[in-house]
Amino acid sequence: MPRVDVSAGLVDDVAERVVGRRRETELVAAALATGRNVLLEGPPGTGKSTLLRAVADASGAAFVFVEGNAELTPARLVGSHDPAQVLDAGYGPETFVDGPLLTALREGALLYVEEINRVPEETLNVLVTVMAERELHVPRLGRVDASPAFRLVAAMNPFDAVGTGRISAAIYDRTCRVEMGYQSAVDEGDIVVAAVIDAGGEKPPDDRLGMTVDLVRRTRGHHDIRVGSSVRGGIDMELLTQQLGRLRDAPAADAVVSLDAAKTALSGRIRLYEGSGRSPDEVIEELWRAAFRPVDDSPSGSEQPGKAKAP
Repeated sequence: MPRVDVSAGLVDDVAERVVGRRRETELVAAALATGRNVLLEGPPGTGKSTLLRAVADASGAAFVFVEGNAELTPARLVGSHDPAQVLDAGYGPETFVDGPLLTALREGALLYVEEINRVPEETLNVLVTVMAERELHVPRLGRVDASPAFRLVAAMNPFDAVGTGRISAAIYDRTCRVEMGYQSAVDEGDIVVAAVIDAGGEKPPDDRLGMTVDLVRRTRGHHDIRVGSSVRGGIDMELLTQQLGRLRDAPAADAVVSLDAAKTALSGRIRLYEGSGRSPDEVIEELWRAAFRPVDDSPSGSEQPGKAKAP
């Protein structure tokens, strides 16, 4: 397997696929090229998986994906002997079914562990051993050495997100950490446009696009909101706005259409502080009015927000 190349050509290639992540691409490519393992840390929807897939594809490296969750046991990560074959032939290399970790070790692939701070501690210990020793001893199979091109890349959300835990110092000590924060408003607007068109929608007008991005970004700084929406909320809101307008035979700029789309796309993505005393819909409506109707606060037409005309 080829080593990850840190050439400017690779960075340029990735920059064409991933909006606004040139610096992070350089950091990840440089770390992988020097044989380091990488930890991508940032909130959901900041392009961690997209960035790594693009780097792997541009460099020609194999890519093995592992979804991190509480059910990821060492056996599921490493692999296990097939019981039926063991009954026929006994324990041996031919009866062992490789898991994603052994597959990546043997093939020299990039092993991507998503949401590593949801993984049980006993499974994390296996990963620490592999990062430290670049080999793994498997019962009744023996030692499996890591191919020279093997790299481990993990991603994690902030540890205070629901279902997450703190990562031990042993993980941090064996990885190079790259922070993946939210992109700029301009970059998020470009992401929304590209995703909407890719999903079959129409390019939104610049003014509505700006207000949609503004609304999504406001969810990340409101005093009632603990976790705000990612740019995916803006993508869904724009697609819903366009489709609701067609269903209701109303312009996409209609206030009722826009507000309903905002509540549907964003209310499930935000997490309120306990004791805020408000519902997600109420907070989203407040933010929508701030972003979409900063002067005239009255909804368009005679309908009330959330009430659609009968078809």
